[in-house]
Amino acid sequence: MATHFRSCNLCEAICGLEITTEDEKIVSIKGDKQDPLSRGFICPKGTAMQDVQNDPNRLRKPIKKVNGEWQEISFEEAFELVAEKVVTTQKNFGENSVGLYLGNPTVHNYGSLTHGPGFSRVLKTLNRFSATSLDQLPMQLTCFLMYGHQFLIPVPDIDNCDYFLMIGANPMASNGSLWTVPDIPSRIKELKARHGEMIVIDPRKTETAHVATEHIFIKPGTDALFLMALIHSVFEQGLVNTGHLSKQLANLDKVEQAAQTFKLEYVETITGISADKINTIAKKLATTKRAVCYGRMGISTQAYGSLCNWAIQVLNIICGNLDVVGGAMVTHPAVGHVKPGESGAGNFKRQFSRVSKLPTFSGELPAVVMAEEMLTEGEGQIRCFITSAGNPVLSAPNGRLLDKAFQNLDFMASIDIYINETTRHADVIIPPTSHLEHDHFDIAFLRFATRNTVRFNEAIFEKPEGSLHDWEIFNGIAEKIAKKRGENFQGLPEPAVLIDFMLQAGYYTSHPGEVGPLNLEKVKQHPHGIDLGALKPSLSERICTKDGLIELAPKEMLDDIPRLVSELETNIEYSVNGELRLIGRRHVRSCNSWLHNSQRLVKGKPRWELLMHPADMKQRNILDGDQVAIQSNNNSVITEVRASEDMMPGVVSLPHGWGHQRVGVRLDIASQQLGVSVNDVTDEKYFDAVSGNAALNGVLVKVMRAS
Repeated sequence: MATHFRSCNLCEAICGLEITTEDEKIVSIKGDKQDPLSRGFICPKGTAMQDVQNDPNRLRKPIKKVNGEWQEISFEEAFELVAEKVVTTQKNFGENSVGLYLGNPTVHNYGSLTHGPGFSRVLKTLNRFSATSLDQLPMQLTCFLMYGHQFLIPVPDIDNCDYFLMIGANPMASNGSLWTVPDIPSRIKELKARHGEMIVIDPRKTETAHVATEHIFIKPGTDALFLMALIHSVFEQGLVNTGHLSKQLANLDKVEQAAQTFKLEYVETITGISADKINTIAKKLATTKRAVCYGRMGISTQAYGSLCNWAIQVLNIICGNLDVVGGAMVTHPAVGHVKPGESGAGNFKRQFSRVSKLPTFSGELPAVVMAEEMLTEGEGQIRCFITSAGNPVLSAPNGRLLDKAFQNLDFMASIDIYINETTRHADVIIPPTSHLEHDHFDIAFLRFATRNTVRFNEAIFEKPEGSLHDWEIFNGIAEKIAKKRGENFQGLPEPAVLIDFMLQAGYYTSHPGEVGPLNLEKVKQHPHGIDLGALKPSLSERICTKDGLIELAPKEMLDDIPRLVSELETNIEYSVNGELRLIGRRHVRSCNSWLHNSQRLVKGKPRWELLMHPADMKQRNILDGDQVAIQSNNNSVITEVRASEDMMPGVVSLPHGWGHQRVGVRLDIASQQLGVSVNDVTDEKYFDAVSGNAALNGVLVKVMRAS
């Protein structure tokens, strides 16, 4: 028997694990009590890593579709096939005839992060997409426009906070998002134990709202109005305090002018939050010594996602809660530390999509245009597509249209360990090693951690003979493509070599402090990780804008305010035809659209039902447990309904990631546990006008008993 220590890279919390093995079998998985970040906490997903490792449905060898049946082939044959199709397609139809989609797990595997960009560049196509624009794009764009860098993202210092306003976030289910905060249950208890307050604003009384000090309902899609009203109230009450950032702020007067429109009485009628409550919250944020405002999925995946994220940053600034202990601060990670002039800052509107003319951000187009770029004929139409670790049929709006689009392709390849709702359309699927068969360093999420730490994860199991890591697959295909074009491709060395270089060139070499200069060997000597210390103020020294100032009033945000005012005045009320507003939801046992092969995660009470307020059910003669049809403007689905007073009247909730009934998917769970996909009724034409991010919340639907 042997004991191994590593962090779980299934979600952003990256909790430390203690894994006991006997020969090639996992005996137990529990939390690593010596991990300085997660402190022994583990969620159900961590224990299910062994289910992924042992899953008979997980692909171990490349497979090719021959006359509708899958046949195993070699990696060499798979690489040759993909390269031939890419080169031939681009030769006949142009560079943009190839598309690429990178799914959420890409950012959780460091080999994909280090080698994926090089593979993407080899493809030479404008049509690059990722899960970013189905999730956090508005936040990255906001920080790029205000602070000059897409990853200069302040996170809440919950360990020292005394007043926490949370909007459209549910870390009790997600374990944090763009805020790496494992052991959130204990951290909320600690906040309350020091007489702190946590106020949750959400159309559903979420798992987090149940443990907060107060929950307040808000009509879906009106969060930007509420946030602008808070800004208005701070100015109106004379509570503006910009502290040590005062000399680095540009256009504060423009923010005040823009906020004047949002009179509290007007906002009250639309959001459902009283003017008195808005004033009280604004005063608390501005006068509590250690306070913060934070929002995530609920405010990002809606029609005003960018305005919401911008307003939160502004609110923290004018209340004196940015770059202070107990407020929102940027991290000091060992790898990826942002300083002025750092690479990867981002770019916006360099190019636009062919059909709808939506803008690129950091070289990617919004995922909402994927289907139309495949289905709309003409020069630049996508005819060949590659996905990596993604399932956009279940994760992107209007999944049925994406089904049709993928079926329409001349060729499709997927780098994935499963045959899922998306990869079932592929002509070839190439699987990398599993999570526990490769080492790992968390490049992405230590940048957003609630405490500065670093650890390197050794592989638990030897790489199986004849298998390849994800970075080897990227290098292998890219090399074949370049060779067929008569070009040279110099693949990067293994990820660990790159991490060693980045550690030695990182922040803790120039600022050694108590930990001293870091390198990979030193980090490896600390299997539980190294505690690099609490968050500390530093944003004022790290602004990446050209003039070194925080741009409080980006033109893109100010230009979108008239849309917010005019559209919400006319459209936010539910129509006389009985429409409701549909929102998604997360569960701590789910991980987007996968992990449903794990019986330990799907067992128990069903989680794929529609939640609906009893009053809305009575009005429509719907009984608890009925089968109901959910009808949007483009599609409908049928599922079971459950009465829940956790729902705001007029709002219904269907979880993300279910809907596995499509033919050809390999999934060993009972048919009644398949659920339906919420993204069969969302709309690819409904998105945030500033960023192009998908609006997956606030969708108008009708709900009726299914005949």
